[in-house]
Amino acid sequence: MSVEPVKLSVIFYSATGNVTALAKQIAESAEKAGAEVRLRRVTELAPQAAIDSNPAWAENVKAIADIPEATSEDVTWADAVIMGSPTRYGNVAAQLKQFIDTLGPQWFQGLLKDKVYSGFAAASGKHGGNESTLLALYNSFHHFGGIIVAPGYANETLFANASPYGVSHWNGYDIDEQTLAGATAQAERVVATATALKAGRAALAL
Repeated sequence: MSVEPVKLSVIFYSATGNVTALAKQIAESAEKAGAEVRLRRVTELAPQAAIDSNPAWAENVKAIADIPEATSEDVTWADAVIMGSPTRYGNVAAQLKQFIDTLGPQWFQGLLKDKVYSGFAAASGKHGGNESTLLALYNSFHHFGGIIVAPGYANETLFANASPYGVSHWNGYDIDEQTLAGATAQAERVVATATALKAGRAALAL
Protein backbone atom coordinates (compact mmCIF):
# COMPACT_ATOMS: atom_id res chain seq x y z
CA MET A 1 0.00 0.00 0.00
CA SER A 2 1.48 3.31 -1.07
CA VAL A 3 0.84 6.45 0.95
CA GLU A 4 1.08 9.98 -0.38
CA PRO A 5 3.90 12.09 1.05
CA VAL A 6 3.19 13.97 4.25
CA LYS A 7 2.11 17.56 3.72
CA LEU A 8 3.95 19.85 6.12
CA SER A 9 3.65 23.59 6.67
CA VAL A 10 6.45 25.51 8.39
CA ILE A 11 4.91 28.77 9.64
CA PHE A 12 7.06 31.33 11.40
CA TYR A 13 7.60 34.87 12.56
CA SER A 14 11.11 36.28 12.63
CA ALA A 15 12.34 39.78 13.40
CA THR A 16 16.12 39.71 13.10
CA GLY A 17 16.53 36.50 11.12
CA ASN A 18 17.37 33.76 13.61
CA VAL A 19 13.93 32.15 13.39
CA THR A 20 14.07 32.55 9.61
CA ALA A 21 17.27 30.49 9.53
CA LEU A 22 15.73 27.77 11.69
CA ALA A 23 12.55 27.74 9.60
CA LYS A 24 14.51 27.29 6.38
CA GLN A 25 16.60 24.51 7.92
CA ILE A 26 13.47 22.72 9.10
CA ALA A 27 11.72 23.12 5.74
CA GLU A 28 14.72 21.86 3.76
CA SER A 29 15.25 18.93 6.13
CA ALA A 30 11.58 17.93 6.01
CA GLU A 31 11.67 18.01 2.23
CA LYS A 32 14.75 15.75 2.20
CA ALA A 33 12.88 13.43 4.57
CA GLY A 34 10.17 13.03 1.93
CA ALA A 35 7.55 15.61 2.90
CA GLU A 36 5.79 18.05 0.62
CA VAL A 37 6.62 21.34 2.32
CA ARG A 38 5.23 24.86 2.44
CA LEU A 39 7.39 27.56 4.04
CA ARG A 40 5.29 30.50 5.16
CA ARG A 41 5.85 33.70 7.14
CA VAL A 42 3.16 35.48 9.10
CA THR A 43 2.30 39.12 8.57
CA GLU A 44 4.55 41.73 10.15
CA LEU A 45 2.58 43.99 12.50
CA ALA A 46 5.32 46.31 13.77
CA PRO A 47 5.43 49.91 12.52
CA GLN A 48 8.10 50.71 9.94
CA ALA A 49 9.83 53.07 12.37
CA ALA A 50 10.40 50.21 14.81
CA ILE A 51 11.71 47.97 12.05
CA ASP A 52 14.05 50.65 10.73
CA SER A 53 15.47 51.24 14.21
CA ASN A 54 17.18 47.83 14.08
CA PRO A 55 19.32 47.14 10.97
CA ALA A 56 19.08 43.36 11.42
CA TRP A 57 15.29 43.57 11.60
CA ALA A 58 15.09 45.75 8.48
CA GLU A 59 17.44 43.42 6.63
CA ASN A 60 15.42 40.33 7.55
CA VAL A 61 12.15 41.94 6.42
CA LYS A 62 13.69 42.48 2.99
CA ALA A 63 15.26 39.02 2.91
CA ILE A 64 11.98 37.19 3.51
CA ALA A 65 9.80 39.35 1.29
CA ASP A 66 9.61 36.59 -1.34
CA ILE A 67 8.35 33.99 1.15
CA PRO A 68 4.52 33.77 0.88
CA GLU A 69 2.45 34.94 3.83
CA ALA A 70 0.67 32.23 5.78
CA THR A 71 -3.08 31.72 5.47
CA SER A 72 -5.47 29.40 7.25
CA GLU A 73 -5.41 27.14 4.19
CA ASP A 74 -1.74 26.39 4.85
CA VAL A 75 -2.83 24.83 8.15
CA THR A 76 -5.88 22.96 6.91
CA TRP A 77 -3.91 21.61 3.91
CA ALA A 78 -1.19 20.13 6.09
CA ASP A 79 -0.85 16.80 7.85
CA ALA A 80 1.78 18.39 10.10
CA VAL A 81 2.51 21.98 11.12
CA ILE A 82 5.70 23.31 12.68
CA MET A 83 5.50 26.87 14.00
CA GLY A 84 8.34 29.10 15.13
CA SER A 85 8.64 32.38 17.01
CA PRO A 86 11.17 34.50 18.84
CA THR A 87 10.34 34.80 22.51
CA ARG A 88 8.63 37.98 23.63
CA TYR A 89 8.81 38.28 27.42
CA GLY A 90 8.56 34.50 27.63
CA ASN A 91 5.67 34.25 25.23
CA VAL A 92 4.89 33.88 21.54
CA ALA A 93 5.45 36.98 19.41
CA ALA A 94 2.27 38.96 18.72
CA GLN A 95 2.63 38.43 14.99
CA LEU A 96 2.41 34.66 15.25
CA LYS A 97 -0.23 34.87 17.98
CA GLN A 98 -2.44 36.99 15.72
CA PHE A 99 -2.16 34.39 12.97
CA ILE A 100 -3.16 31.66 15.42
CA ASP A 101 -6.08 33.82 16.59
CA THR A 102 -7.41 34.00 13.00
CA LEU A 103 -7.86 30.22 12.96
CA GLY A 104 -11.08 30.33 15.00
CA PRO A 105 -13.38 29.38 12.09
CA GLN A 106 -11.18 26.42 11.18
CA TRP A 107 -11.02 25.33 14.82
CA PHE A 108 -14.82 25.55 15.10
CA GLN A 109 -15.19 23.31 12.04
CA GLY A 110 -12.78 20.75 13.48
CA LEU A 111 -10.22 21.35 10.75
CA LEU A 112 -7.24 21.76 13.09
CA LYS A 113 -7.57 18.52 15.03
CA ASP A 114 -5.63 15.28 14.58
CA LYS A 115 -2.66 16.93 12.88
CA VAL A 116 0.92 16.69 14.08
CA TYR A 117 2.24 19.93 15.60
CA SER A 118 5.66 21.01 16.77
CA GLY A 119 7.49 24.26 17.50
CA PHE A 120 10.81 26.10 17.60
CA ALA A 121 11.99 29.36 19.11
CA ALA A 122 14.81 31.86 19.62
CA ALA A 123 15.84 34.24 22.39
CA SER A 124 18.75 36.55 23.12
CA GLY A 125 19.83 34.70 26.27
CA LYS A 126 20.10 31.11 27.45
CA HIS A 127 17.35 31.68 30.00
CA GLY A 128 15.52 34.26 27.93
CA GLY A 129 12.22 32.41 27.60
CA ASN A 130 12.51 29.77 24.87
CA GLU A 131 10.96 27.03 26.96
CA SER A 132 8.01 29.10 28.17
CA THR A 133 7.45 30.35 24.61
CA LEU A 134 7.22 26.81 23.28
CA LEU A 135 4.97 25.70 26.14
CA ALA A 136 2.67 28.65 25.39
CA LEU A 137 2.62 27.67 21.73
CA TYR A 138 1.83 24.07 22.65
CA ASN A 139 -1.08 25.24 24.80
CA SER A 140 -2.71 26.46 21.59
CA PHE A 141 -1.99 23.13 19.89
CA HIS A 142 -3.74 21.36 22.78
CA HIS A 143 -6.82 23.46 22.10
CA PHE A 144 -6.61 22.53 18.42
CA GLY A 145 -6.84 18.86 19.36
CA GLY A 146 -3.41 18.42 17.82
CA ILE A 147 -0.86 15.67 18.29
CA ILE A 148 2.24 17.37 19.68
CA VAL A 149 5.54 15.87 18.58
CA ALA A 150 8.26 17.47 20.64
CA PRO A 151 11.87 16.45 20.03
CA GLY A 152 12.45 15.22 23.57
CA TYR A 153 15.83 13.54 23.88
CA ALA A 154 14.91 10.99 21.24
CA ASN A 155 18.41 10.66 19.78
CA GLU A 156 21.94 11.93 20.34
CA THR A 157 21.46 14.99 18.13
CA LEU A 158 18.35 16.09 19.98
CA PHE A 159 19.98 15.37 23.32
CA ALA A 160 22.90 17.61 22.33
CA ASN A 161 20.47 20.44 21.50
CA ALA A 162 19.33 20.20 25.15
CA SER A 163 15.74 21.34 24.63
CA PRO A 164 13.05 18.66 24.85
CA TYR A 165 10.38 21.19 23.85
CA GLY A 166 11.71 22.26 20.46
CA VAL A 167 14.90 23.40 18.80
CA SER A 168 15.95 26.74 20.28
CA HIS A 169 18.56 29.33 19.43
CA TRP A 170 19.57 31.57 22.29
CA ASN A 171 22.81 33.50 21.90
CA GLY A 172 21.59 36.22 19.54
CA TYR A 173 24.37 35.54 17.05
CA ASP A 174 24.77 33.20 14.09
CA ILE A 175 23.17 29.82 14.62
CA ASP A 176 25.73 27.09 15.24
CA GLU A 177 25.89 23.68 13.58
CA GLN A 178 24.60 21.88 16.67
CA THR A 179 21.40 23.92 16.65
CA LEU A 180 20.94 23.42 12.91
CA ALA A 181 21.45 19.69 13.40
CA GLY A 182 18.79 19.78 16.11
CA ALA A 183 16.41 21.52 13.69
CA THR A 184 17.04 18.80 11.12
CA ALA A 185 16.47 16.02 13.66
CA GLN A 186 13.23 17.62 14.86
CA ALA A 187 11.96 17.97 11.29
CA GLU A 188 12.79 14.33 10.58
CA ARG A 189 10.99 13.22 13.76
CA VAL A 190 7.87 15.19 12.81
CA VAL A 191 7.85 13.80 9.27
CA ALA A 192 8.40 10.22 10.48
CA THR A 193 5.57 10.48 13.03
CA ALA A 194 3.17 12.13 10.59
CA THR A 195 4.00 9.50 7.96
CA ALA A 196 3.27 6.68 10.40
CA LEU A 197 -0.04 8.26 11.37
CA LYS A 198 -1.01 8.80 7.75
CA ALA A 199 -0.16 5.22 6.86
CA GLY A 200 -2.13 3.92 9.84
CA ARG A 201 -5.18 5.93 8.92
CA ALA A 202 -4.95 4.74 5.31
CA ALA A 203 -4.77 1.13 6.50
CA LEU A 204 -7.80 1.57 8.74
CA ALA A 205 -9.74 3.01 5.79
CA LEU A 206 -9.23 -0.13 3.70
